[in-house]
Order: sequence, then C-alpha cells, then structure tokens
Amino acid sequence: MKRQARGGGPIAIGAFSTDTVEDKADGVAERAPTGRLRRRLGRADLRAVPEARRELRALLQHWGRPGRSEIAELLTSELVTNALVHTDHDAVLTATVGPSGLRVEVRDFVARRPRMCVPNADDGTHGRGLVLVESLADAWGVQPHGVGKAVWFELDPEAA
Repeated sequence: MKRQARGGGPIAIGAFSTDTVEDKADGVAERAPTGRLRRRLGRADLRAVPEARRELRALLQHWGRPGRSEIAELLTSELVTNALVHTDHDAVLTATVGPSGLRVEVRDFVARRPRMCVPNADDGTHGRGLVLVESLADAWGVQPHGVGKAVWFELDPEAA
C-alpha cells in the first residue's frame, strides 16, 4: 500500500494483488490479475492526472488484450481531468480489476451532471472527454450520490 501526503492529508492509497483462479474445466490454476486502486485527487491538482495514469498502468500490467490498458489509461485521464477542471472540490478515483473486467469510477462532490459536448475545432482540446468515453468504453454512466456523483466506465479485458 502506498500513501503520500500533500497539503496535510492522504492523497494516494493503492493496492494490487494477483489472485490464483482455478480453471474448472481442467483443474489447472492460472494467474488472473485482480486488484484495486483508490486515489484521492486534490482540488485542481492536475499533477494527479499523469500520476493516476501511472498507477493504473501498474495495476493493469498483465491485464487484457493488447491495447486495452492504454484505452483504460486514456479514459481514466479524461474522467480525472473533468473532475478536476469542472468542479471546485476534491475527487476520488477508484479502479477495480478482476477476471470479468475493469471498472473505473471518479467520484466528485458536485451534483451537476456532466454534459456531452460536440467537439468544436475552435475549442482546442476541450469537449472531447465524454465523447471518447462513450465511443471507447464497453459501458459507462453517471451515478448520483447523496453528495455529488460518480462518472464511471467499464472495459472487458478481451473486447476488440
């Protein structure tokens, strides 16, 4: 487990384990990556974006078909960036990986739901995050919480 303190509080908590999963068909045990990453994102701290990508990359080191972890990193960057740029609060990133897939969730403490925008060439790089999530994730959504919301996506490890 890793902890970092910045600004007087815990910022990162992460864990990764590789559990043994038994194949019922032939009784052979194989290694299947499972684990969880949980990271607190400081308000407006854009340094958290590459740090979150790096931690997710370590979590997904042996996960899925080629290219799947890169897609996960890209989509995670988009959700983390959105939470930090469009709210004036902290956020929490949680990534859970198991044999059935990956779920990444970024929870913030602002009830306002994100809006999908049609990218405009005059906006530079703005307005593309949720479009990428919608087009590349196997599933995604927004779940309201008592205080705020969670924007999440899921990826199947074997999808093309």
